[in-house]
Amino acid sequence: MYRFAVILTMVIVFAVAIGLAQQPSAAGPYKVLKTVRAGGEGNWDYIYADVAARRLYIPRRGSAAVPATDTRPAAPAVPTRLTIFNLDTLEPAGEIDGVGGNGTAVDPKSGRGFTSSRPVSMFDTKTMKLIKTIDVGAAAPDGILFDAFNDRIYVFSHPTKDATVIDSKEGTVLGTIDLGGVPEEGVADGKGMLYVVMQDAEGSITAVDVRTMKATAHYPLGDKGGCNGLALDAKNRVLFAACARSGNPPAQPPQPMMVILRADDGKILANLTLAGGSDGAVFNPATLEAFSTHGNGTLTVVKEKSPTNFEVEQNLQTMNGARTIAFDSKTNHIFTMSDERGPAPPPPPGGGRGARGAAVPGSFTILMIGK
Repeated sequence: MYRFAVILTMVIVFAVAIGLAQQPSAAGPYKVLKTVRAGGEGNWDYIYADVAARRLYIPRRGSAAVPATDTRPAAPAVPTRLTIFNLDTLEPAGEIDGVGGNGTAVDPKSGRGFTSSRPVSMFDTKTMKLIKTIDVGAAAPDGILFDAFNDRIYVFSHPTKDATVIDSKEGTVLGTIDLGGVPEEGVADGKGMLYVVMQDAEGSITAVDVRTMKATAHYPLGDKGGCNGLALDAKNRVLFAACARSGNPPAQPPQPMMVILRADDGKILANLTLAGGSDGAVFNPATLEAFSTHGNGTLTVVKEKSPTNFEVEQNLQTMNGARTIAFDSKTNHIFTMSDERGPAPPPPPGGGRGARGAAVPGSFTILMIGK
């Protein structure tokens, strides 16, 4: 009986240890170091860190004035603009009027910046002035990436399922790349390969040879879909795809997952649970950690213990709505942003996803995260 009790105790302790390992707590090395209530109105999407010039870029989309009704006060017009902050202090560094869109990318050598607006905007990072706009045809610019390998900007479009390629010095369109799916975030290895995660119901990653501007492979992500975030460990050739849904049919409630796979052949190495639905991911090569930010106000940190061994290191509470991410490789700081929202309106008749509440004026906030 005593021996049985000892064995039973050991089994319980072991089971509890496994459970704790599988359900990491909020405790961990990362915390919110600073929050800045930057204010300013206008919708937003991506946040971008220009590490070399120590600037943080956030496009703000404008809107027309709305007259008052019996149930709603009047709302003034909001101008479209690119807001710029000091990457170290988060103090305002300037604005470029009329330049908006979803995201920003900068070529630090030429000093040219681009936003994924329609048309695409090209600006001078030193003078903070618009240089010109670039027609991209039927594309609807969303995600955007600069690749130093051949000094090109890649602008991703959902409806056309492609990437528009732009010379980052001259701002000329060099062509388009058929990606075979709905593209969201892209990463480059700096050696001639580009990887783009697809947002489709059946998630995948498209590998592109940037020399030929042709897709060379499509890596399926199993039963994962709605994948918006992608990060790359370029040295060890590992991709981290952050997906909002898993299961076939998709599990309810949704089960977000990080799919980890080899960049060279798409072999899946691991699937790890995320704390929420992602809209962005980054990788820190100095600490071998991948980060994913989520609209439910959480950030998941995945530790690469080896090129074939990964674990969730921490789930950190951030701010509700803080879903996109930027990384500063000089300080190892993570940046995200959100605003406060009023009560959400009732969901549509018959079910479905309801609209968010109206933004609380002046509540736009930037978060700095680190150790």
